[in-house]
Amino acid sequence: MAEIKAHLFYVEDDESLSYVTRDNLEFNGYQVTYCEDGQKALEVIQSGQKFDLCILDVMLPEVDGYTLAEEIRKRDDQVPIIFLTAKSLKQDKIHGLTIGADDYITKPFSIEELLLKIDIFLRRSKYTGILKSNTPTSIGHYQFDYKNLHLAYGDEEGETLTQKEADLLKLLYENRNQVVKRSYILETIWGKDDYFLGRSLDVFISRLRKYLNRDERIKVENIHGVGFKFRVDE
Repeated sequence: MAEIKAHLFYVEDDESLSYVTRDNLEFNGYQVTYCEDGQKALEVIQSGQKFDLCILDVMLPEVDGYTLAEEIRKRDDQVPIIFLTAKSLKQDKIHGLTIGADDYITKPFSIEELLLKIDIFLRRSKYTGILKSNTPTSIGHYQFDYKNLHLAYGDEEGETLTQKEADLLKLLYENRNQVVKRSYILETIWGKDDYFLGRSLDVFISRLRKYLNRDERIKVENIHGVGFKFRVDE
């Protein structure tokens, strides 16, 4: 048995699959809290228990994985969430990513693939925490507080951002007035460049445009086929 290195929340109703997966996760040094249905998982989430990463089956008895992910995100904007799904429909995967999941794995999957994704997201989660700045940044008439995931217009109360919204705004602002390639954004924030994550990125870009639309000097331009340019005109 390896040294305990992270606490995972695992929700899966397939008894055989969950037994094999848990055994491999624990063998590789992870502490695992397991639930076999969505209702029990929801109770664990609502109890306030904290985890380093969540692995959620989408199709669950009682409460589905999408609902669980939304409940997790209400309490924690940063913990990585990986969906396990038997579905291959594009809209299902895009929906999961846009409500706050970090990635998905389509069944059947190899334990090696799952372990690799867990390692990637745990390392990136720690890195994001280190990057947080203590000083709010002025973007036009907005104040952007990356550490506290907050964006305010003037003296108004403002918006509470998700971690990915804040990461995306930070990345675009740090590269303002120059083209940032889609592939670079996806690999930096989502961990890889693929079609489904690209669709998710478009949704997040639309959200940022909506948040920033009160200052006409701020533009998030779409550079067709390449990426985006974040412009703040003086």
